[in-house]
Amino acid sequence: MGAEIIQVDVIIPTQTKYLELIGHLGEQIVQKIDTFAADKDTLAYHLNLVLTEATTNAIKHGHHSNPQDTVKIAIHIQNDALNIKVYDHGPGFDLKTVLSPDLDNPKENGMGLFFIRSLMDKVTYTQTDDGNVLEIVKYLRPSCEQRNGS
Repeated sequence: MGAEIIQVDVIIPTQTKYLELIGHLGEQIVQKIDTFAADKDTLAYHLNLVLTEATTNAIKHGHHSNPQDTVKIAIHIQNDALNIKVYDHGPGFDLKTVLSPDLDNPKENGMGLFFIRSLMDKVTYTQTDDGNVLEIVKYLRPSCEQRNGS
C-alpha cells in the first residue's frame, strides 16, 4: 500500500471570523487519516486548538488585523507526520525569546505558543524576504495494519 498523502492549502483574509472554519477543517482532516491508530478525537481537538491559535497570532501580530491582507495555512500529511505551515507578512519575532507563561498567574493572552509547543512535537519560525512561516509538526504513529504489512 502506498503512503497516504493529504495536502490542504487555505488562504483567508486576516479576519478572525474565519478562525472557526480553520479549526473545523483541522478536525475533519484528522478524521480522514487512515494511518493514525491512536485517539482521533483528541488529535482533532488538539489540531483545532493549534490551528486556531497559530492563525490568530498571524492575524493579530503578523498583519495587525489588516483586512486587506491574507494568511495562508498549509496542512500536509504524509506517512507518519502532520505538518502545518502558517504564512504571514508581518514584522516577525524570535521564537526563542517567547517565554512560557506563568501558569500560577495565567493571563487572558499569551498562551497560544505555549499550547502549540505543548501539544505538537516540533515548532519552528522562519523569517524570509517573502514573509514568515510558523511550522508545526506532529508525528503520527502508523496504524496496526501498516506496521504488520497489511
